[in-house]
Amino acid sequence: MKQSPKDIEESTRRISRRAMVVGGAQLAFMGALGLRMRQLQIDEAEEYRLLAEENRINMRLMPPARGLIFDRNGVIVADNSQNYRIIIVREDAGDVDEVVAKLRALIDLDETELERALREMKRRSPFVPVTLADRLSWEDFSRVAVNAPALPGISTEVGLSRYYPMGQDFAHVVGYVGPVSDYDLSKMEDPDPLFQIPRFQIGKLGVEARHEELLRGKAGTRRIEINAAGRVMRELGRDEGIPGADIQLTVDYRLQNFIKERLAGESAAVVVMDVETGDLVACASSPSYDANLFVRGISSPDYRGLLEDKYRPLADKTVQGTYPPGSTYKMVTALAALQDGKITPDETVWCPGHYRLGNRRFHCWKRGGHGWTDFNKSLVESCDVYYYDVAQRVGIDRITEVANQLGIGVRHELPMSGIAEGLTPTRKWKELRRGERWQQGDTLNSTIGQGFVLASPLQLAVMTARLATGKAVSPRLVKSIDGVEVPVETHEALPFDRRWFRLIDEAMHETSNGRRGTAWRSRIVAEGMDMAGKTGTSQVRNISAAERAQGVFRNEDLPWERRDHGLFVCFAPFDRPKYACSVVVEHGGGGSSAAAPVGRDVMLFALYGGLPPIEAYPSDQRERIKTMLSELRLIEPVAPGPVRSRA
Repeated sequence: MKQSPKDIEESTRRISRRAMVVGGAQLAFMGALGLRMRQLQIDEAEEYRLLAEENRINMRLMPPARGLIFDRNGVIVADNSQNYRIIIVREDAGDVDEVVAKLRALIDLDETELERALREMKRRSPFVPVTLADRLSWEDFSRVAVNAPALPGISTEVGLSRYYPMGQDFAHVVGYVGPVSDYDLSKMEDPDPLFQIPRFQIGKLGVEARHEELLRGKAGTRRIEINAAGRVMRELGRDEGIPGADIQLTVDYRLQNFIKERLAGESAAVVVMDVETGDLVACASSPSYDANLFVRGISSPDYRGLLEDKYRPLADKTVQGTYPPGSTYKMVTALAALQDGKITPDETVWCPGHYRLGNRRFHCWKRGGHGWTDFNKSLVESCDVYYYDVAQRVGIDRITEVANQLGIGVRHELPMSGIAEGLTPTRKWKELRRGERWQQGDTLNSTIGQGFVLASPLQLAVMTARLATGKAVSPRLVKSIDGVEVPVETHEALPFDRRWFRLIDEAMHETSNGRRGTAWRSRIVAEGMDMAGKTGTSQVRNISAAERAQGVFRNEDLPWERRDHGLFVCFAPFDRPKYACSVVVEHGGGGSSAAAPVGRDVMLFALYGGLPPIEAYPSDQRERIKTMLSELRLIEPVAPGPVRSRA
């Protein structure tokens, strides 16, 4: 149908409006496109140039600072030191051999460490960083950093590494850290992602291991940009991790150092305990080792030397070592007999030098015997026959029950490795473990701390603290965590008549201060610091009847491994006990000669908080003691550092 001029005019106007709208839209689109192109080509040119080179963004974990460990005074015993290292990422490096060759042209690489790193790269995913070199000097570190553009996949990092400033003094207590191993990972259900960080270290022994989660902290993250050559271009952002908790121990670094020096040349252990709080103010095993060797990666010759040393430096004798307690166990038998009314303090037993049971003789250490012996004399002069007689009345099961109440044969929970339970035998134990009936002779041997009985130096210190206070004192090793004090337990009274504790304590006092006492030579003469103690000697070999007839060999005439162990337990001051101490000297001979002098010196150092005045020693020993003390290489007093608090 033919349109009218009016319709044609209207249609033309509509088309013109549409054309304008479309044209405007096209113009706006082209303008926006032009602006965007300008932004991409000029304003954001650098960023997209990097992206065009196949840059990518990586997320990397940042290890937190490991918590520090302090002694009771705030002196650092486990620290963190700066560590310069070189990291390689296999998928960024491309030709690893070529990159390593370039790196070796710049710095010397340890062959053993390099081989380990190459093996680790093959085991791990290609994107996981692996440490090529550790503990670099600043010169080597900076040389690699400057040449990083020519080393694809290589990056330099500044991290923290564990350092033990006290060397050997705290090795057995604090332990050490080492790289996470496949064995470590196999024991974990859900390993921390931190363990994927190159050569990340975790606690292997001691406090480091037992408080690993507290000390480790929480990982941080950082976002980095890497170009096609594997070079880190820049850091885009980071979230800081949470550092590990600081732990303060109850151990005193100066006393610990003194004991280590005092025990030099011996295979021995000493434990010193605060009798009121249970704080372990010293826990020293000799000889020791430098824990820093394990952090850095100990060499095979060094490790073999530690393993083959007959004095067993790797073993913590304070908690892992168990020994026949010898005559120090007589207080256990005495308390059981007194509490049950099996003996009275004035009752006497005849000691001719042996005790006959059937057709067998059980000998006293004093060949001629002690004659008529009452309770006090039995401990002061350590008469074996008295306790043979008493043991028959009390019985082994009751003696063991009392031993457990005094802390012997009990595993004390502490953040240390390999804590031994010891052994306090019963009739049932022998039937179950050995398939044999208990014999009366077993009771006689056990009652003087021989036979099946085994105790650790820690347990002997706990026993002594409980005898001194009459309370169930428990050992404590951690004083505070991040500045928050660990509460001291309330120690309940032990279920014994307090009179019997007093009788035993007085006999121990006379043992150290009476002329007939076995520890007379190791007494303290300083006013108000009297020490109460008990010596012990435990046999490590059987003495035949023929040897007794001809004369028992002296310890000094025997090979070291066949000599008796020397033991000593003590507490002081007598009237207001502050510290209890136990000493075990492996194959040292008699407790009076080998262990008691050490116990006296350690107790004096603890009481005075440093080297005691020479007047605290008996006058006839002062010159010798003065020379001995002057030859000790003691650590200089260290200023305490601040213990971080999150309270």
